[in-house]
Order: sequence, then C-alpha cells, then structure tokens
Amino acid sequence: MAQAVPRLKETVVSANRTPTRTDELVSDVVVINRADIDRAVGRTLPELLARAPGLQFSSNGSLGKVSNVYVRGAEPRHTILLVDGVRYGSATAGTPAWDTIPLDMIERIEILKGPASALYGSEAVGGVVQVFLRKGARGISPYASTTLGSKDYRQFAAGVSGGSEAVTYSLGVQKTRESGISATNPRVGSGFNPDTDGFNQNALNASVSYQLQPNWKIDASLLYADSVSHTDDGPNRDTRYAGLTTVAQAGVEGRLAQAWKSQLRYSQSVDSSRAIVASPALLPSLFKTTQNQLTWQNDIDTPIGVALVGVERLTQKIDSTTRYRVNQRDITSYFAGLNGSHMRHSWQVNLRRDSNSQFGRSSTGFAGYGFALTPAWRVNASYGTSFVAPSFNQLYFPASANFRGNPLLQPEHGRNTDFGVTWSDAGQTLKLVRYDNRISNIIVTSGTTPMNLSQARIDGLTLSYDGVFGPLTLRASIDTLNPRNEQTGRRLPRRSAEQLRLGADYETGPWTLGGSVLRAGGSFNDVGNLQPLAAYTTADLYADYRLNREWSLQAKVNNLTNKAYETILGYNQPGRAAYVTVRYQPK
Repeated sequence: MAQAVPRLKETVVSANRTPTRTDELVSDVVVINRADIDRAVGRTLPELLARAPGLQFSSNGSLGKVSNVYVRGAEPRHTILLVDGVRYGSATAGTPAWDTIPLDMIERIEILKGPASALYGSEAVGGVVQVFLRKGARGISPYASTTLGSKDYRQFAAGVSGGSEAVTYSLGVQKTRESGISATNPRVGSGFNPDTDGFNQNALNASVSYQLQPNWKIDASLLYADSVSHTDDGPNRDTRYAGLTTVAQAGVEGRLAQAWKSQLRYSQSVDSSRAIVASPALLPSLFKTTQNQLTWQNDIDTPIGVALVGVERLTQKIDSTTRYRVNQRDITSYFAGLNGSHMRHSWQVNLRRDSNSQFGRSSTGFAGYGFALTPAWRVNASYGTSFVAPSFNQLYFPASANFRGNPLLQPEHGRNTDFGVTWSDAGQTLKLVRYDNRISNIIVTSGTTPMNLSQARIDGLTLSYDGVFGPLTLRASIDTLNPRNEQTGRRLPRRSAEQLRLGADYETGPWTLGGSVLRAGGSFNDVGNLQPLAAYTTADLYADYRLNREWSLQAKVNNLTNKAYETILGYNQPGRAAYVTVRYQPK
C-alpha cells in the first residue's frame, strides 16, 4: 500500500536572507500568496497588507493615493519595502512608495514583523515587506485577465512565463483605470473639492535567467510603471501627480565550493512624483529618489547552520525642484549571521554595521531561539535592535511657513523583544505573539522644525488562526496594541488599539465562495489626540466559478455595507464597489 506523501513546509527568505522553512523560523513572518492577491480585486497593496495580522494602513483617498503601512504600530518610516530584494521608496519623505506597485504583477509577499536592521539596515524598526514579482519556470504558462467594476474601474493584465532547463523568462503587462471617488470631504478644510479623483496606470514586468552551468546562473529583471493620480486642491481645483516607478536588477550567483554559495547583485530603484498643481501661483514640483545598490552575499554551510557574510554599498540620490543643501548620501554596510536548526532547536544571530556619510556608524544586532516542546507546540523568543536615519525632508527641507529641515537630527533607535507560542496540527495553526518595541530619539515636529524629542513604546499581542477542513478554509486574527508617546502618554496617530480580521473560503465543485471582515478600532488623526477617527467595519464577498481548466469568472463586492470611514481626517475611503473578472490561467 502506497504511503501518503507528507506536505512540504513553506519556505521564506526575508527572515534571514537565506531560504528557511517556516517551522524553523525564530521570527514572526506572514506570507500572502497569489490566490490571496486574486481575491483582492479592487483593493490597493496597503489594503491587502492590512488584512494580514499585525498590520494597519492609512490612505489619502482611494486607488493610487498616498498611503502608509504600520507594522505592529510602528511609524510609516519604520518599515522597508523590498521588490525582489531591491529597496524601493522615497528618500525625501523617508517612507516606502506603496501606491504604484501593480498588484497583478506580484506572485507572493513576505512580511517580516519585528526589528530587521541587523539584516537590512536603516528603517527596519517595525519590519520588512518583500514583494516577489512573477518569474519564469520550465514549460510555458500564459495568463490574462480583464476586470470591470464600479467607478469606471477597468483593468487588463496579460503575460507569459516559461523556459527550458537553461533559460527561463517572464513578461507581463498591466493597464488600470478608475474614475474614482472624491479624495476629500469637508472635514479636510480648504482643500476640499467634491469631484472624482481618478487613477491611471500602465505597467510592465520582465525577467530572464540563464543557467551558465549546473552551479552558476545569471539573471536580470525589470519593473516599470507610470501612473497619473488626481487629488483635490481646493474648490473646483485638482492636482495631478505623475508617478514613475522602476526597479531593475542584474546578478550572478553560484557555488564557489560545495558548501559556499555566493551572489553578486547590482540594482537600481527610482521613485518619481511630479505634481502639476492647479493653483495658478504654484509651479509643477518634482520629487525623485534614485537608489543604487551593490550587494555581495555569501551563504556558507557549517556544522551549526548557515553562516551569512556580506557587504552592501547603497547610494541614495534625490532630484527635486525643491533645493536641498545635500542631495546624496552613501551607506556602506557589513553584515554577518548564523541560522540553523537541529532536532527541536532553532537559532538565529545577526550583526550589521552601517557607515552613513551623514551620520557615521550604526551597529545593530538580532538574536533568536526556538524550541519545539512537542510535534505540535513550539515556542520562540528574540531580541533585536534597529535604527532609522532621518529623511532628506527632515534634514534639509528649505524653510517655509509650515516646515523647515533640521540638519542636526540624529537617527532613531529601537530595542524590541518578541515571545511567541505556536500550535500546529492537522491543517490548523494557532499562533500568539507578544512584542515590546521601545524607540528612542523619535523625531517629532516642534512648531515647524523636526527634533529628536520623544521616546515611544509599542507593546501588544497578535493572536492568529488558520485552519483547513476539507473544502473549508478559515482565517482569523486579533491585534491589541498600545502605541504611545512615553513622554506625553498619548497614542501615536492613525493607529487603532485593536483590529480584528475574519475570513473564510469554501470550495464546492467548480465554485469557490469566500469573504472577509475587517474591524478597526478608533484612533486619532493627530499627535495631540484631539482629532478622533471613528472605528469602522468593512466586509468583502467574492464568488469564483471555474469554467474549465483554463478559464474562470470571479464576482467581487468590496465594502458590502457601504460603510463611510476615514483613515486620515478629511480623506474618503471607497464605499460599496462591485467587480467582475474574467481570468485565463491554464492549470
């Protein structure tokens, strides 16, 4: 009698920069797969991320508007966004650029929660979100989809991936249009304009990989997206933001010895936003960040685990119609680590040294340990430090009536402890994580000038559950956290003290039916906690019908109850919206 083949454990790379099974991790990692992305029709990347345990979002409107993601209640500038390992975002604002990443070109997303500066450097106080784009594999796999929806929503995506034993490739295009909703309401003040604020985007993703010999390969990839997003600029006036996103990389990797894997990679990312302002007294403004990075990473198998040794050189350069005293900085980094497992034990240790041309040197570290109490029960604990270098705006923005930079600012520093308990058995997983993140030298704006004035503490609990019962899949999580300024006792703005998520999917014949509920507690729009934002609950439903092995139809309704809510004071979020998708994906 044939024995059942055991199900392979999922593997991630973001937690320690080397492929590691999820049941051997000492860090808290969440994976969003392609099926989850398909169910997110009509949602933005930040909205999708906010459906994951431990994450929240805020947005200046709907699709294509400026958004922020809060990992475990940390500041928006405390999270790194990586696209296939390439750092992407704005060095002027100091935050990731979430708004222009096209969802349909993403294959999967890994979310590393907790301090990761010892792996990735500045900004990784709350965590790291790594987006993996579609890549090629052996054979040929075409795909295409068309979606029509509310507010004149139209999206077309198509592509092909494939290859042979020596060469793999992928090519995809995406076109998205939406007339949208009014980005603002009267609570925003003088900037209100009750029109529709649309979004248009064209995007392309391509990759190629060539196996030079059994142990060596070269590869290259490109993501390109140009977009135009409208937002309000006062009565009967709009501002158009022309955005440009490029993420390109090329590298070579292979084995220098049986136990020594090495890779050398060069990458460049560009985040550009050009505002064409309706106000006649203002000229168009440009903010462009270019990040060039060269990385040499070595993974060496040892009797006590995989040793990680590497060096990085990152240059951040800005180009703007706003004149900055300094428009470039260079960071040279050295990192090392060790991760491994044996029987019931898992461990990870990392150290990193960053030398910044503006601030000198910063050292960070991480240490974690996991132990399997039984085949089903596992505990883990970790401690890590982190830092955040001030942004170019915080340092050098020219004096104006509302804001001026402060070149004397110093980096923020974080110290985080984690403790987790996981039960996993028979297709079910229950996980409880307790964290405590203390951040010193927090930069706050006093009057018009940013200063290192505050200490913040964010402690909380995340309880999550996933279960598979034949055709039924259930998901649930609840976050309780206390993100606060330690000196004033006030809650950090735009973060709920609790958030609840529920989800279910059911397969029957050619049908897959599902839905999700997100409940976010009340928050405050400002640091003084004088402008409350109301709690809200949204529900999404979808139905997917597989016509045959190649074609499927999907119907989706977002915000079923047409809940009106804000994540930033004066800025609207979408009401009820319906979408129909025709998808071609040979199985």
